[in-house]
Amino acid sequence: MRRFGRHQKPPWGPRRFRSDWHNKRRFLFFRFVWFFGMAVLLFLAGMAGLAFLLTRLFGGDGQATALVWMLGCGLALAFPLLAGAIAIRSFRSMVNPLARVMAAADEVAEGDFSVRVPERGSGEFGRLARSFNRMVAELERADQQRRNLTADVAHELRTPIHIIQGNLEGIADGVYEPTDEQIELLIDETQQLSRLVEDLRTLSLAEAGQLRLELEQLDAKDLLSDVATSFSGQAEAAEVEIQLDIDQESGSLNLIGDAGRLDQVISNLVANALGHTQPGGLIQLRAWADQDSAFIQVVDDGGGIPAEDLPYIFDRFWRGEGSRESSSGLGLAIARQLVHAHGGSINVESQVEQGTGFTITLPKERPEENAL
Repeated sequence: MRRFGRHQKPPWGPRRFRSDWHNKRRFLFFRFVWFFGMAVLLFLAGMAGLAFLLTRLFGGDGQATALVWMLGCGLALAFPLLAGAIAIRSFRSMVNPLARVMAAADEVAEGDFSVRVPERGSGEFGRLARSFNRMVAELERADQQRRNLTADVAHELRTPIHIIQGNLEGIADGVYEPTDEQIELLIDETQQLSRLVEDLRTLSLAEAGQLRLELEQLDAKDLLSDVATSFSGQAEAAEVEIQLDIDQESGSLNLIGDAGRLDQVISNLVANALGHTQPGGLIQLRAWADQDSAFIQVVDDGGGIPAEDLPYIFDRFWRGEGSRESSSGLGLAIARQLVHAHGGSINVESQVEQGTGFTITLPKERPEENAL
């Protein structure tokens, strides 16, 4: 019988497990007492027998022998009661935490990741409870991320699929003419679907540690120059200037990385900056180095990101209020995973109405693993 309902809180804290841990505690208690009691009985019976034998060997009379034997049997009967009391006291400090963890594990196996066990004590059982709660919290977080991803993917796929389906049905019913404009619209939607699927594939491989990197020696200046050239047309159309700022005097800008993946990272950041920068704005691509690392920075003077949104900008499908809807919402999530795959880090600083800056730190030496 479950002790607490799904939305009730047990007396020892918020949202503890609801399983029949009393049955598990009773089972462990009887096992504990049985083994402990039998061990004490056997020990005392042996001591009584040894006392009886020694009395006989050293010439004790029959009355003394009987008295020693009776005293030994009396102790053999009295000590188990004392042992039982000790066992009960020991049980409370040893078996109760174990029973709670066992019951909570059953709840987790049934899919309830909200269960927690009391973190009492500072000994081994206290550490066990804390480790168990951390494990369940991570499982709960991973399960929530999976649910969110499923919902986000369904939402992102719904719009282009509906557009494609509606237009094709309209053409089939004679409502729309199969003009070049209609065909271009359908091609654009299929390309958006293709980009979304490829982005999801890249992200899933990176998170699973299965994305292989072709590492080689690169120059950060060349990486930024290539990206600036690639986005020159889009920047001109958006009336945004892209400016290179390379600090050659800070040290060698050579680093170890996958050219294609790092180009993808920087391109995602520039595309994100273009989506948030108004006409007449400026995007700066900066590079500098120290003895161990090379630094790449993408800075815009757009509307900035509110402080409350900063913890979420690397989440899947996150979009700021001013971003363009053509974005899949996966660019920053992919950028973070690819940078981590290189053994680097990526950070962001932003102020509303002043702009945003993403800073990538990459090691100059070859990382130990070339995959996540």
